[in-house]
Amino acid sequence: MPQTGGFPDDGSAEGSAPQDAAGGVNATYGPWLRKSADACTVVTPSVLAAQIDQLTGWSNDSATTSGTQGIAAFTDAGWKTWGKDDDGNGRSSPTDPADAIMALGRQDCSLAREVTGLRTDGTVNGDLVDLTLAAYAVGTDAVTTAGAVPATAKTYLTEVKALFGKYEAFDREDPPAGGVLADAILSAPVTTLTVTSPYGSRQHPLTGVTKLHTGVDFGAPQGAQVSSARAGTVVFAAMTTAYGNRVVVDHGTIEGKRLQTTYSHLSAIEVAAGQTVQTGTPLGRVGSTGLSTGPHLHFEVIYDGYYADPVPWLASSG
Repeated sequence: MPQTGGFPDDGSAEGSAPQDAAGGVNATYGPWLRKSADACTVVTPSVLAAQIDQLTGWSNDSATTSGTQGIAAFTDAGWKTWGKDDDGNGRSSPTDPADAIMALGRQDCSLAREVTGLRTDGTVNGDLVDLTLAAYAVGTDAVTTAGAVPATAKTYLTEVKALFGKYEAFDREDPPAGGVLADAILSAPVTTLTVTSPYGSRQHPLTGVTKLHTGVDFGAPQGAQVSSARAGTVVFAAMTTAYGNRVVVDHGTIEGKRLQTTYSHLSAIEVAAGQTVQTGTPLGRVGSTGLSTGPHLHFEVIYDGYYADPVPWLASSG
């Protein structure tokens, strides 16, 4: 079943047991933390993991005396707003870890958009992550009234931020041990590969947040053709908030691990989800939709659920 946005599900391979990841957390949660954090530019996987640790210590007890459920401690009302069947198992439940992680990411990203707007218009001041966590703890109205992180949210903030380091490995989205045989197997998605922003940690030019730049930006004229880097199936083709018009192509497995590529900020999309494409098939046109400062292609390589530096994968990179 295709995964919207181009990420794997949280199931481990048949006959194998998931290994512990950052902070001793079940490793199968990692792709969901990364996918959830990918919904906005403020929240990172380590922020989400630290919140869950502070809220429940990753305990998935069916219910608590406070009326919350699951690892992300959702109330019934909260789940009605944010919960979905994200792993496609036929049920939406706060006790389903994948659903809970994705729901928390949606809630946090919504709060992040609100506080970003408040900071942009000068209503509040402060770090966007701090403001987002404060809004989660005491509400956006309280943050607006205080014009900053309210005193009532500082204990929660201190406790969550103390856990960031424990989960920072979730933010290092390099391929797992064993390496990746990139072998320049992808064709150039645009005619000229002029890198304007490489893969790696950077400060986002619009939000000011420093986090992993999950792909590489290729400068290209508005309307330039964007083509599939390899044969595969389109699994996502739609408008998103941060990435604008975005296409994700699933190229199947290489050495038993799934390979996908993404194409973002397009001015137009020329394919549909479910469509089979070949190397060089037109996918869309270069644009500046979403969070973008000018026409370019944001190109990503996702291998085994982890972002990888796209340049070694591209044939023209030598």
